[in-house]
Amino acid sequence: MTASLSPGTEIYPGPVSARPRAVVPDGAIGPTPDVEIVDVTKRFGTVTAVDRMRLAIAHGEFYSLLGPSGCGKTTTLRMIAGFEQPTEGEIFLDGQPIAGVPPYQRNVNTVFQHYALFPHMDVAQNVGYGLRQRKIRGTEERRRVAEALELVRLGGYDKRRTWEMSGGQQQRVALARALVNRPTVLLLDEPLGALDMKLRKEMQLELKALQREVGITFVYVTHDQEEALTMSDVIVVMRDGLIQQMGGPTELYERPVNRFVADFIGTSNFIEATVVEPPDEGRHVAVRSARGLTLRGRVTDDEATVRVGDTVTVASRPERLEVVPADAAAPVGAGITQINGRVQQGTYLGDQTEYRVLTEEAGELIVRHQNAAGAGGAPGVGPGDPVIVRWQRDANLVLAG
Repeated sequence: MTASLSPGTEIYPGPVSARPRAVVPDGAIGPTPDVEIVDVTKRFGTVTAVDRMRLAIAHGEFYSLLGPSGCGKTTTLRMIAGFEQPTEGEIFLDGQPIAGVPPYQRNVNTVFQHYALFPHMDVAQNVGYGLRQRKIRGTEERRRVAEALELVRLGGYDKRRTWEMSGGQQQRVALARALVNRPTVLLLDEPLGALDMKLRKEMQLELKALQREVGITFVYVTHDQEEALTMSDVIVVMRDGLIQQMGGPTELYERPVNRFVADFIGTSNFIEATVVEPPDEGRHVAVRSARGLTLRGRVTDDEATVRVGDTVTVASRPERLEVVPADAAAPVGAGITQINGRVQQGTYLGDQTEYRVLTEEAGELIVRHQNAAGAGGAPGVGPGDPVIVRWQRDANLVLAG
């Protein structure tokens, strides 16, 4: 497993007493992480929901915990919030251990999918609820509530009832209520899940812009890979309680370290193969599939040991492949793979057309063509047509795990 981190974060080996704090690229000791999870395991009976997690989140980062249902992402969030306690390990908030500290005494706030707004209170009363719990009232409460509402673009809505508002407006109220207490970390548990697709996409951009403006650390839980790619500085991909890979959106999409990550982040074509030549200095390796197709690609996991005879998976993204009519095939240049196939299905997706092409040498391949103005997909190609599928060598991602 490879973990790739953004500047200011590091996964720490060794005992808690001996570990360093966050490390900046030049090796100097940096600021204390806002959240540090050290060897944390959480069990529910015989089920291990989170398994020996180590994670450090620097101040001002937007982290997303991404994975399928049951992978441990929400349990991790609930342990940071204090709704669950680790079975083993320690969690630090701004450098301080928080074992046994109740949720209301932790300087974190949580926004849930269901916003839990109080219907008998107006917007200002909802937003100021946390302040009143901390004995902040009167002029100071009104000032901070007004600031929070301006921040989420709801200035002037202070007397509105929440049940009179749209889903997107209610979500902003919930955000303002969470931000008004100025938490060290804002935890978000699929807060956009109840919104329609168009509004959800708009709110993704607004959330990211808001996070940059306020400078607060966000930890976001989602199972939607597009959502994570859109908003995150760092994505932590989880499966069965374990971190599979973490890094920036581009790194995870372009260089997944195993088949699970490649399949969960976007769409990929997969070809099982055997290594026939050892990797060169650039980690490029030659492989051959069971059907005799020889490919060359780069091993994506820099820590993986790959030897001749090993079984690997070659992944390729659909947009990196091209479909052309069989009678339009051109001579194959260096570094290009070209195989015959027949279109099984073509699906118009607006900005793209997706083809499913059945080939003898690689099975079914998914190919996506960007649609030009006034045209759809590859010219003259439709279901049942013989075609050529071709792609460059650098589209091949060799997955050792």
